[in-house]
Amino acid sequence: MSQASIMQNRVLLLNGSTWEPLSVITVPRAINLLLAGKAIIVEKTGQFLHTVRDKFPVPSVIALRTYINVPRRRAHWSRKGVLVRDQYTCIYCGAKPGSLQKGKVLGKSDFSIDHIIPRSKGGRDTWTNTACACSSCNHRKGNRLYHEVGMKLLWEPKIPRTSYLVIAVGTGLEAWKRYIEY
Repeated sequence: MSQASIMQNRVLLLNGSTWEPLSVITVPRAINLLLAGKAIIVEKTGQFLHTVRDKFPVPSVIALRTYINVPRRRAHWSRKGVLVRDQYTCIYCGAKPGSLQKGKVLGKSDFSIDHIIPRSKGGRDTWTNTACACSSCNHRKGNRLYHEVGMKLLWEPKIPRTSYLVIAVGTGLEAWKRYIEY
């Protein structure tokens, strides 16, 4: 991999002591924090950044050496955010991408957002009123309350503790998953 493509990578920055995700930064910014002694490497990519005299491991996750106080950021509701929070798992039957349903292997496109209390009954686009549902369960429930059609919730939809869904959507590496709370 070329040095230019390595520089395009992103690094997850964690807060000191709590290891709470703060942001996603560039490799050069991460290297600067490491060289200044302000951060430590938590996870490596296995790649190296070469200079004339040295080579530096390219991190995928770093943590600040000291804790910085960051006011809680509220996660803004989004359809994609709900799907990521629920890990594309149906709240009614537990189906996931790769599951077999009615002779078909489900993909991410087979999942959508369901309003626990339908919009027609006053339900809103909120974290606690929306969840991921497979197309079969979403169709079965329709415009009714889940208990009216004999369905049960496998979990209670909750507001994510942090706004790090933005980080997780489409940009995260596999190594980041254990540090990002939904």
